[in-house]
Amino acid sequence: MSIDKKKLTIQILTVIGFLLTIKLACIYYVANYEKYALSSFCSINDFIDCDGAAKSSVSQFWGIPLVYWGMLFYITIFFLTIVDKLKQVKFLKFLEVFKNPMSYIAVLGTVAFVISMILAGLSLFKIHKLCVLCVVTYFIDLIIALVASSCSIKQIASDFKNTVLDFIAGAKKYPKTLAILLIIVISFFTYSGVTYNFVPHIKKQKAILKYRDIKFNPYRAKGNTLGSENADVVIELYSDYVCPLCYIHNIMLHQAAKEFSNIKIIHHNYPFDKECNPYISFNMHPNACFMARGAIAARNQGNYWEMSSLLYENQPTNMKAMLKLAKQLNFNEAKFISDFESDKTSKEIETELNKAVDLNIDSTPTMYVNGDKIVGVKPYYELKEILIEHGAKRK
Repeated sequence: MSIDKKKLTIQILTVIGFLLTIKLACIYYVANYEKYALSSFCSINDFIDCDGAAKSSVSQFWGIPLVYWGMLFYITIFFLTIVDKLKQVKFLKFLEVFKNPMSYIAVLGTVAFVISMILAGLSLFKIHKLCVLCVVTYFIDLIIALVASSCSIKQIASDFKNTVLDFIAGAKKYPKTLAILLIIVISFFTYSGVTYNFVPHIKKQKAILKYRDIKFNPYRAKGNTLGSENADVVIELYSDYVCPLCYIHNIMLHQAAKEFSNIKIIHHNYPFDKECNPYISFNMHPNACFMARGAIAARNQGNYWEMSSLLYENQPTNMKAMLKLAKQLNFNEAKFISDFESDKTSKEIETELNKAVDLNIDSTPTMYVNGDKIVGVKPYYELKEILIEHGAKRK
């Protein structure tokens, strides 16, 4: 194949690949930021699911969505197909360092395909989802590499050698330019990889999930009051002791109580457990009612919040395990058992369930901050913003 035909073929493949990445970028945006959007055409089932792949943590690298990396790749390849013409422009004379553009295309295509195979592996074995449009771009990358290298393994090896030698020669000729470019690139990737500002949904996920790995609540409070007794900002919390997100939320609210001087958290039990909750269709969180009774019994001995943290952390499923926690807090065992089993405790849980239903609460955690309803867990930085907007003041 002649050089001109190679370039034309690669340009066509590049345009197709670029258009596919534009479509993928649209899918990525809608999947992550349009709450009520319909599924994309390539989300067929739980496995062939472009939307699911777009929402996963593997849809980005170094804080930048993979679709943007794909766009950059195709723009670079197209640029290399026309660089010989650009060299002829007087003020672009520095492009003379690109001596073997077809070699660079072969190398970039090969590297892109290898990375694509790694991504395919992550999709298949980590998130168990397949993005069909992504797969198409993987093969486009391979075809670009094969066309540029004339389908010759020996030629690919030579292309890698030419690329390295040309890079070294260019670095020697324009060392200051290279240094400036490296500083810009390193600064940009440091910013994107540390802040995750280009993938705010991933930033939120990471900010929330880091609390999941905390095994012991470092902000644990004792007593029946969390925060200031006479607070300006009152948080009415509805949660479930078996709910994993409630565990995270509990730590965040304890942290907020340490950080702000005028907030108060009031806890209401809303267990998703058919043992005491007649409003749910299936038993989502067995033992949640059991633990709610333990929390109320603990409150009767003046230590509701420390017991709550212990319940989240230890997940007791029988009375022996529950009494072990009660003993750890030096409770009167007989009184604890009596309160745990009392009709008054059952009535309190029933009353809180009825109140939650009247408020149309159907998930935990749900909280009301001075009456404003907030569903689910927010990153701690967002939780602080919400509290400050409602008048919370730092200590």
